[in-house]
Amino acid sequence: MTETRRRTTRQREAVRAALAANDEFVSAQALHQTMRDAGESVGLATVYRALATLAEDGEADALQSGGEQLYRACTPTHHHHLICRSCGRTVELEAAEVERWARQVAAAHGFVEPEHVVDIFGLCAECAARR
Repeated sequence: MTETRRRTTRQREAVRAALAANDEFVSAQALHQTMRDAGESVGLATVYRALATLAEDGEADALQSGGEQLYRACTPTHHHHLICRSCGRTVELEAAEVERWARQVAAAHGFVEPEHVVDIFGLCAECAARR
């Protein structure tokens, strides 16, 4: 979480609420369209800026998929994701083994204070059954 105190705006709060109402990762364009469909008057550039700020402040997860940045409201603790490549279903994971591995690899190469992002992509059971 950043130490900088950000000014709360109606638009940023609307983006935060819209993101929290969505369980899966979503693009700025898709979130913007959802907000517009709900009668919210907010510009696409504002949605992009708000999402970037939420991600920077640790209130949203961000990942690259299919050439675009996707966002999802997240829990404030460190975690990883298991993401369905087909439907986007997302499960937050805590993985002690990954944490140990990251520390060991960093230490083996003389690094300290390692940080990492781990996202695992696959097919959920429902999507796999439809194949």
